[in-house]
Amino acid sequence: MTTTTRTVVLDETVPAQAPWSAIVRAGEHLEIIDLHGNQAVDCLLYSAADHTDRYSAQATVAAQRNIFLTTGSALRTERGTALMTVVADEVGNHDTIAGACSQESNTLRYGHHTRHQHACVENFLTAALEWGLGKRDLVSNINWFMNVPVEADGTLGIVDGLSAPGKKVTLRAEIDTLVLVSNCPQINNPCNGFDPTPVRMVVTR
Repeated sequence: MTTTTRTVVLDETVPAQAPWSAIVRAGEHLEIIDLHGNQAVDCLLYSAADHTDRYSAQATVAAQRNIFLTTGSALRTERGTALMTVVADEVGNHDTIAGACSQESNTLRYGHHTRHQHACVENFLTAALEWGLGKRDLVSNINWFMNVPVEADGTLGIVDGLSAPGKKVTLRAEIDTLVLVSNCPQINNPCNGFDPTPVRMVVTR
């Protein structure tokens, strides 16, 4: 099976609220497809050869002088390593600063009655364990498709997404890269339209 001149080497649907992980080899493309629209996809990246060389939101933002990601954005580590580059983007704006929801942040923001709800940090931990990683290896993450406007006074908003059914973002691996994903389970704010849905992950070579 091919997409234009590229060969599909992995094509998986990630259920609503679920974790996912894979190594994307240098030169391969990862397409993250928002199947139903308005679904945030939390993401962490690590060098497959050295997990201590991992995505840094600070280094990425500083290098591109922009807090949002889109076509041309290089996703960098603290050492300056480019792990992946956004080579195509049908949405045009992805978040680097809002972080991942957790049971603790849900409780703080939405009340103690949300404490039992599944969250992205738990998804990341589930995915990380498969690769010998733990909580200390989790850092500030990317939120694909998540719309987080910044007001003039610095206030962050979490509002309805800009995506739509079938929209995608495509990343090219610059080195062999471990990708961890939480298909965000958040139901207390509009980042998933209050209704988490599946997404599709396609790797081509």
